[in-house]
Amino acid sequence: MFKNKTLLITGGTGSFGNAVLDKFIESDIAEIRIFSRDEKKQDDMRRKYQNSKLKFYIGDVRNKDSINNAMKDVDFVFHAAALKQVPSCEFYPMEAVRTNIVGTNNVVDVAVDNSVKKVICLSTDKAVYPINAMGVSKAMMEKVFVAKSRTSGKTKIIGTRYGNVMASRGSVIPLFHHQLVNNMPLTITNPEMTRFMMTLENAVELVLYAFENGESGDIFVQKAPSSTIGQLADVMKDIYNSKSIIKNIGVRHGEKMHETLLSKEEKQVSEDLGNYFRIPSDNRDLNYEKYFDKGLKIDSPEEFNSFNTVRLSNKLLTDLLASIGYK
Repeated sequence: MFKNKTLLITGGTGSFGNAVLDKFIESDIAEIRIFSRDEKKQDDMRRKYQNSKLKFYIGDVRNKDSINNAMKDVDFVFHAAALKQVPSCEFYPMEAVRTNIVGTNNVVDVAVDNSVKKVICLSTDKAVYPINAMGVSKAMMEKVFVAKSRTSGKTKIIGTRYGNVMASRGSVIPLFHHQLVNNMPLTITNPEMTRFMMTLENAVELVLYAFENGESGDIFVQKAPSSTIGQLADVMKDIYNSKSIIKNIGVRHGEKMHETLLSKEEKQVSEDLGNYFRIPSDNRDLNYEKYFDKGLKIDSPEEFNSFNTVRLSNKLLTDLLASIGYK
């Protein structure tokens, strides 16, 4: 499906961008464009892959002109550029607004102007029932691309939403690894806190599933398993045969005890696709009276969150960690 096509990845020097390159760089894709504002990471990536299919564009999703320069003759866009760190967004919420909301609006507008065929926008579980600035900005990001999808013409705009990506930049697993191999205490926010566990490969699979199966305005969610932070710490201690003590530092700014991938309201209208949920966009206009003459019966399904999803056993969590190099 990517044969002789050009793919642009915004925020492409991050964990997701590298995972996409590992999967596609040797395929029959014509060109992969990496768009980001970090020239050092671009240079590292250029040296790592040394592949003529790979093109690099310095720019910022906050700047439409820089996006437009990179978007010429592009077939598909994976929009991964974002501010993702919960605590930093709490202290600088307007920066999250400028990148996650305005930046997404810019990317989608430029894609439509350049007749891009498909745009896949990457969102997060923190966008559901958000309590922090990062989550609120991602929730608004979703509203922006769903609204744009109603008038985007031949450009399909599709979303994906996933939980913690294991070992991605700023995540807890590399921190635990660093603490364990250096005989430092393991710093835990709350041992009963739960988080979805997804690998980078899972994240790429979700994006590709949405790419193949989505209609404009859809959001796709993968049914990810979870573990508690305490379980993750214990399993990693066992992997490295560590005697490190566990130090409870308390919940950080803007953190939840449990994350949600699908709200009750979304569960009501979602389509169960086995390993995924599809949330279709609501394509009614504002003339509600022409759709209903009486209220609909609303069931109360349970939300899909990191507390009620399938919990990983210690063995499965150990195997999952081994699959991403922690063994």
